[in-house]
Amino acid sequence: MQKNRKLDRRTIYTINTIKDSFLELINQEPYPQINVAKLCRHADMTRSTFYSHFDNLTAVLNAVLDDALLFTDNNQTNSTIDPTASLDLLKENESLLPACQRIADSTKYRKLLMDPSLNDYIIGRIANHEKNKLVPAIQERTGLSESESELLFNYSIHGSFAINKRHHFVKDDDWYRELQLLNQFTSAGYEAIKKNNSK
Repeated sequence: MQKNRKLDRRTIYTINTIKDSFLELINQEPYPQINVAKLCRHADMTRSTFYSHFDNLTAVLNAVLDDALLFTDNNQTNSTIDPTASLDLLKENESLLPACQRIADSTKYRKLLMDPSLNDYIIGRIANHEKNKLVPAIQERTGLSESESELLFNYSIHGSFAINKRHHFVKDDDWYRELQLLNQFTSAGYEAIKKNNSK
C-alpha cells in the first residue's frame, strides 16, 4: 500500500521515480526477478527512502497498475454502452468503458501487462475494482441472481483481458472493431437471458 503522505513536489517526484524505475526494470526482466533492493539500485535511492513511500514491491505494482488501468477513486464505468455504437463514438468515450476494455495502450505499460506471471493478478485487480459496479448492472439487465451475474462478470473480464493481450494492448482499428462485436454479443446475450427469465 502506498503510504499516506503530504504530496508535495518532492514526494511526487520520488514516487514517480520509483514507479518509472519499476517499469524500466519490467522492460528488462519478468516481475518475479525484481525485488526492492534491485529497484532501489536502479532508482539510485536508499531502501529507507523507498519504504517511506511504499510498504513493499506489490504496493508499487498496484500503483503502476492503477495508472495503466486508469483507475481513479471517482471513476464512473458504464456497462450499458450502446453495442451498435460507431467506432468513432467508442474512441471518443473510452473513459466510459469497463476497466478490462480501458487498459492503457501506452507503450510503457505493455511489458508489464504482457508478463504471464502477472496475468491472474492483473485480472483479479480489475475484478476487485469493477465488481461492485458491474455485477449489480448485470443483475439489472438480466434478472439473474448475484452469483449468476458474478459468473458472467468473471467470464467477461477474462475474455476482455485475453482480447487485449492478443492485440498486445494496442487499441488500433481492429481492436475497436472487435470491441464493437463483443459488445453486440454480450448485449444480445443479456437480452436473451432477460427474455428467457421473464417467461
